[in-house]
Amino acid sequence: MVYLVCIIAYLMLLGGIALWKTGDVQTQSDFAVAGRSLSPWMMVCTMLAVWVGTGSIVGNAEQTYESGMAAMLLPIGTFAGMVLLSLIASRVRSIDASTVPEIIEQRFGPATRNLAMVSLVIAYMVIVSYQFNAGGAVLEVIVGKSILTARYATMIAAAFIITYAALAGLMSLAWMDLVTGSVIMLTMVIAFPVFWFKAGGLSGIETAFLADARDSHISLWGVYSPVQLVNFILPVFLLVLGDANQYQRIFASRSEKGARTAVTMMIFIAFAIELLIIGCAWIASSMTPDPENGKYILIYAARHYLALPLGCLFMVTVVAIIISTANSFLHVPATSVVNDLYLPYINPNASEKQQIRVSRLLVVVFGIVAYMVTLLYSESTGFFRKALYAFTIYGACITPSLVAALIWKRATRQGAIASICCGAIVTLAWNEVSVVKDSLPAGLAELDAVLPAITLSVTMLIVVSLITRPLDTIMSVEKQQPEERSNE
Repeated sequence: MVYLVCIIAYLMLLGGIALWKTGDVQTQSDFAVAGRSLSPWMMVCTMLAVWVGTGSIVGNAEQTYESGMAAMLLPIGTFAGMVLLSLIASRVRSIDASTVPEIIEQRFGPATRNLAMVSLVIAYMVIVSYQFNAGGAVLEVIVGKSILTARYATMIAAAFIITYAALAGLMSLAWMDLVTGSVIMLTMVIAFPVFWFKAGGLSGIETAFLADARDSHISLWGVYSPVQLVNFILPVFLLVLGDANQYQRIFASRSEKGARTAVTMMIFIAFAIELLIIGCAWIASSMTPDPENGKYILIYAARHYLALPLGCLFMVTVVAIIISTANSFLHVPATSVVNDLYLPYINPNASEKQQIRVSRLLVVVFGIVAYMVTLLYSESTGFFRKALYAFTIYGACITPSLVAALIWKRATRQGAIASICCGAIVTLAWNEVSVVKDSLPAGLAELDAVLPAITLSVTMLIVVSLITRPLDTIMSVEKQQPEERSNE
């Protein structure tokens, strides 16, 4: 009951922040990019809070329980993606845009913008759906399955998240993430040594794993095959390099220099926090032989292995991570649809108040859609697998065209369209049409969709771009033709 009281108190704090900052949301720019007012430290906290989400605190922890120390290799994708993102952060901030599809449209035209928006919405609905599941899992562990079933727990979590996200634009989310990001860093730094001593140090951890016949859990190398490493690391790398949440935070920065500073700090902070999460999960796994408790290992460990004050702080941190991530992944597609569909095609003359109302309505609509997605997954589908699937959809469809829009002048509209479509088709066919994988040799069949999808997506982008003309060249020719006819 104490855990539940602490979580409710934290949720009331978040609600207070939302109500406090809601009055500051006067324009669509305030709702979408916080009026471009974020300081570097606030950017770090909000980027951390949205990146270290359920995929990390539940998904990576779940994978750690299954494979052991080898899971320490998983954050390589985050580190590499953040390094590359830091190199283009200043350039991204200099662009007059509020969404990733806007960047793509500026280079490749409206058709690519629409395709990118659809891909973004699909991927983000999957991501939000398992945030709802994770929120429900916390309630399950605290209240007990005999009192609250998974279905109702997920419904309660979804209702709160949707309500909060509808109230809060990025202005509110950034302030909430300032608290959440700081709490994440503090909690992980404190919890790791506590778990370490609780387990009896390295010797105690090794002894526990060996006694339970989990020898492989104390090995860093040789547990994952090269194919598995590609399956696990590449989707994360692609998402962080093209994640619309991170770009929206960059758009919200006060300056180009501030954006570059924040992303550079994130390289090390995000990598360290993910390693600490996996480290805590690995240690807690040594004390938890029952696989039923391993599915939510850190939630279980917070309640059973930590002293009450620290356990409450850890549980609140888990809830904060889930809520922050879910809010952001609801906020981004709503903003994208308003900027990329509603304003250009439906109501170009919409007032600021109309835009904000539509944004909030879309948050509710997408929240309901995401909850429906939770009903499509079987309970046997783990958080780690759900995350990889969503990351692959986004990374294969959007990231190649987005990066090309920023750094490759020769990329063309036709190449971008081919890349987005190819990424989507290959990802869906690889995962949903069994005959595709069944017809492949055993070695290739072990691959998840990410490598074939990104390979073909990038190939189509390059090949089609090289055999077609860039959009700016076509436009310049079209402008010259009337002038030539007038001279004649």
